[in-house]
Amino acid sequence: MKILVVDDEEDVKSLFEQKFRREIRSGQFEFSFSFSGEQALSYLADHHSEVVMILSDINMPGMSGIELLKTIRKDHPQAPPQVMMITAYGDSANHDQAMQLGADDFLTKPVNFVELKEKLQQIL
Repeated sequence: MKILVVDDEEDVKSLFEQKFRREIRSGQFEFSFSFSGEQALSYLADHHSEVVMILSDINMPGMSGIELLKTIRKDHPQAPPQVMMITAYGDSANHDQAMQLGADDFLTKPVNFVELKEKLQQIL
């Protein structure tokens, strides 16, 4: 499964590669990383048919994860059917807005990787 992780914190790349090392090696998951909403849209324009899941941070400079979600659902109907939002703020306003805009799931930081792996396994 090809997963696009969108987060302005670049250290998230090494964290995901470490936490999913076994799954990456076995070919179960393939991760790509974008460090802004704009970069994610550019990536999707070129790889929309490959990406199965998007994991997006909500709070990013420039285009927020909420704006990214809106754009994906409006302008990229062929984009992945699964979008999971991730935020450091577990407030209900962010959660409700993300779900209303078509998010499939919502996680809070720090990410519980055991829970995330279980959710991803259900999608396979």
